[in-house]
Amino acid sequence: MEQTELQVEIPSVLKQTSCQNIKGFDCVDYGNGNNPNPLENAISDKESYGESIAGSKITKLELQEVVIISLPASPSGLHIGQTKLVLHSEKCENTDQNDTKNPYPQLAKQKKFHSQPILVRENGDRKVVHSEAIRDHRFDPFKTWSGRLERQISNLRGKATQEPDIEAGASERDEIEEAPGVDRYFDALEGPELDTLRATEVSVLPEDEKWPFLLRFPVNAFGICLGVSSQAILWKTLNTSPAMSFLHISPMPNLILWWAALALILFVSFVYLLKIVFYFEAVKREYHHPVRVNFFFAPWIACMFMALAVPPSIAVNLRPFIWYILMTPIFILELKIYGQWMSGGQRRLSKVANPSNHLSIVGNFVGALLGANMGLKEGPIFFFAVGLAHYIVLFVTLYQRLPTNAALPKELHPVFFLFVAAPSVACMAWAKIQGDFDYAARIPYFIALFLYMSLAVRVNFFTGIRFSLAWWAYTFPMTGASIATIKYTMAVTNVVTRSLSVCLSAISTFTVSTLLVYTIVHAFVLRDLFPNDISIAITRKKPKFSKMLSHFRSSSADSKDFDSSISKNSEI
Repeated sequence: MEQTELQVEIPSVLKQTSCQNIKGFDCVDYGNGNNPNPLENAISDKESYGESIAGSKITKLELQEVVIISLPASPSGLHIGQTKLVLHSEKCENTDQNDTKNPYPQLAKQKKFHSQPILVRENGDRKVVHSEAIRDHRFDPFKTWSGRLERQISNLRGKATQEPDIEAGASERDEIEEAPGVDRYFDALEGPELDTLRATEVSVLPEDEKWPFLLRFPVNAFGICLGVSSQAILWKTLNTSPAMSFLHISPMPNLILWWAALALILFVSFVYLLKIVFYFEAVKREYHHPVRVNFFFAPWIACMFMALAVPPSIAVNLRPFIWYILMTPIFILELKIYGQWMSGGQRRLSKVANPSNHLSIVGNFVGALLGANMGLKEGPIFFFAVGLAHYIVLFVTLYQRLPTNAALPKELHPVFFLFVAAPSVACMAWAKIQGDFDYAARIPYFIALFLYMSLAVRVNFFTGIRFSLAWWAYTFPMTGASIATIKYTMAVTNVVTRSLSVCLSAISTFTVSTLLVYTIVHAFVLRDLFPNDISIAITRKKPKFSKMLSHFRSSSADSKDFDSSISKNSEI
């Protein structure tokens, strides 16, 4: 019986293929006509990993060849033995594409990870080649229209973008598209202005890398505008007040501060307008934040400050239509927020009360002061009455602090100066409406003066605080108290009132100057003025235990995870 020898074709360990056929890898076409070594190598089995490298006859690579290793974002996501090693030549050749069967079906269930932009050596210099097909989708849910418009534009241009994993992306979008309830903000956040994530919570955005600038730019940045623009009012009052004529203040400081405040307001407004255009979902989350929502009054209050501080060389009398334009958004916001305080729902005042709520009250008194300066009567009295009613309720609520309310963190102590802001502006508004700094105007002024002194003597209350934008809460109320004291000095002129006016004005100016220097240093030198805004990245529901566990695992050092993966691979 004739024995026939069966010949079994054994697949080669090293297979030549075109890098153009490997999805997710970047290919570089130098276009110089050289083809030094077109060999493309792929590791097909993790058990033969060492043998394949040892048995390959690759002795040298050309200088322009690069090595790309496609690894997952975390070593725990995919074992290092399952990664692919591809050697790129200077030019890739098209080869047989018939073998489309996946030898590892278990890898099909893994998430796809793509290589980073290739670092290419060309004539001794290094050049980064980016891939247009690979894009970071993690921040898409916070973008306006959740990135759908961007994908449609890319498709129209003929550059199809890779869609994120449907199952994974669906759960993330559910967590982001609907803003969390007010209870979630209190449960998930802690620290100054509820801006620190609790240890048991998970962020929907990466915490170990810096986010896009617009996502990190908060609405409370308008507090800087309040501080600078109020200083312009102070120096205008010092220049025009007859009781302070002995200081011989030049109108130049008022003019310089007014232009500086105008430039600052325009810049901050432009940046936040870009955030509204490109990251509207993040803006919506800020609006639902129990503390941040009060800062939506700040841009309009700053604009009214600019109208009050306008130098006489620019304009003497402003048109009344400016008052109607600026008070319209404030009135709309008050209808929304005051209605929530009264309705008794999740955002009732006893639950969400914090010193930042004074910003929603101050707008009424500033509007009444501006309207009275323009010669209006009924409108200023209306807003003065609304502000007075809600200020009394807010003052009592914050003063008694219910037993269930936790004490404010130390970083938020400067915001206590907002207690001084409302009565300081209220006394000036009533004096302007009445035409005289009478007894009714002196009552809120003395309240503001007492609150100012009660906070000023507590030095330890404000020491050892890490710098943040909350420090600008010092400036606006202190400046308001200084201006009110100057108005009171005009009614009661003596050495005591004049000395008090000079002291408070000096303290206010020194505070603003110091904070301005601190802000510039942290913004342009240390570059930590705008950290990741964790307060907008909380989940809509309390995370499950599995998510919390994975969060704790991912928070460990990446180097330790990588070393453990390599050690496991060596044991195999």
